[in-house]
Amino acid sequence: MRNKLIAAFACTTALVSTGAASAADLAARPYTKAPAYIEPLFNWTGFYVGGHIGGAWTNEQFINNGTGAPFGDLTPGQGYRQRGAGIMGGAQIGYNWQANNYVFGMEGTISGLDNKGTVVNNAFGAGDDVFTWRTNVLATVVGRAGFAVQNNLFYVKGGYAGVNNRLNVSDTVGVAQGSGGQTHWANGWTVGAGWEYGITRNWIVGLEYNYAAFGSQTYQLGGLSGNYTFDAKPRDIQWAVVRASYKFDAPVIARY
Repeated sequence: MRNKLIAAFACTTALVSTGAASAADLAARPYTKAPAYIEPLFNWTGFYVGGHIGGAWTNEQFINNGTGAPFGDLTPGQGYRQRGAGIMGGAQIGYNWQANNYVFGMEGTISGLDNKGTVVNNAFGAGDDVFTWRTNVLATVVGRAGFAVQNNLFYVKGGYAGVNNRLNVSDTVGVAQGSGGQTHWANGWTVGAGWEYGITRNWIVGLEYNYAAFGSQTYQLGGLSGNYTFDAKPRDIQWAVVRASYKFDAPVIARY
């Protein structure tokens, strides 16, 4: 009986020792660190809408083309060129498509501006005739190509530009008096460059500079002595704006 008790005690001791060793082995197991979270790449693909505001500069030119009655006191071939500046603002809508770091897209803009000027011709007396001009609506449809570095996009653009332009004259001195005005839409081209930054996956801000040139239109400014006919155009318009756009969600590109 005594021998049986000793054997049972020895077995129990062995089992307890084995369990303790197993527990020690479990405690010594190496710790595995969870993989670090990596921020997804910014994706420029998608439709966007937004607004812009800044300043614009117009270089206006109008020249007597030699037809019509001579009120206004400029002979054929004479005219003026004047520069005017003002605030501009408007909206943009477009679509971007990204392939690796390259981004391509199309964009349309519509802007209101307040570029205008006045020229007083004193050839036949003080305030003899007054020319005024104004450009007040500008629209563009362009293609864009850029290079993306994470949330930064550097791009160039080019395409169509059109502008609403008005010319007036008032001649109040002498025999050939009169006044008149006419508005035309002038067509042209534009180029530009800019930088945009994605502050979130949906909101984008940026800076942009543009240049546009336009063709001439014939303006017939009717007066008491007949039509005073000019070839006039915004010879060029330059503008610089800050932009903000909302980009609609596109698939997230994750980097591992």
